[in-house]
Amino acid sequence: MATADSGPVRGVRFASLGSGSRGNGLVICTGRTRVMVDCGFSVSEVVRRLARLSMTPDSIDAVLITHEHSDHVGGAAAFSRRFAKTVWLTAGTLNALRDTAFHATRIFHAHQRLAIGDLQVEPYPVPHDAREPCQFMFSDGDKRLGLLTDAGSVTPHMQRTLDGCDALLLECNHDAQMLAAGPYPEPLKRRVGGGLGHLANHQAEALLAALDTSRLRHVIGMHLSEKNNTEALALESLSRALGCTPDWLDVARQDEGFGWRVV
Repeated sequence: MATADSGPVRGVRFASLGSGSRGNGLVICTGRTRVMVDCGFSVSEVVRRLARLSMTPDSIDAVLITHEHSDHVGGAAAFSRRFAKTVWLTAGTLNALRDTAFHATRIFHAHQRLAIGDLQVEPYPVPHDAREPCQFMFSDGDKRLGLLTDAGSVTPHMQRTLDGCDALLLECNHDAQMLAAGPYPEPLKRRVGGGLGHLANHQAEALLAALDTSRLRHVIGMHLSEKNNTEALALESLSRALGCTPDWLDVARQDEGFGWRVV
């Protein structure tokens, strides 16, 4: 298969640099446009993980940020300065990072569609304990890739936005019972499991069961907790929602992410 750096991309191609509390990054390509969503790793680590996908930093056209937490934005400023990349983010996220020096920034509104080159982007707000967090629906004008992580609950607007997508990257952060019995201190348990925290397996399952999934070709569990979840539990919840076997699904891993997929 041609690499993402080898010419125009047909459809929407996507791969994860890694997903979890120690860092997040996602690459999405269509036409001649390559966008990195979040940059929660050091510059050297981003370069290493891009190389694993046969990509170079120079090929990235822009960096798109979901919110200001360090596992999503920790390397974004240094990456943008070193490689002269524009960082797209909401006004609230930029304000939360007001002491951070980016090469260049572009502000977008969480209810306003935008285009970065050939990639159509539909941001949507999510309930999370950040200044102005959002997630995204990506499209080439035909195929639609939905991204949802870092949300403590599901709103009707979130469900409407994700309805009928061709691929879905869906947070399965924790198993509620594992979180309750796990090693986190009580305040952190309340934060993670609260309405502004992270989606539990059963919440992801309920959302997936409520969506129009007739076009889905890929469903990948995202942002799994290394202490409060297992891949098997996450896949069990997602497969139950879809009425499929777990081997039809996948999860993004902290160290490996996942390789190229296309719709």
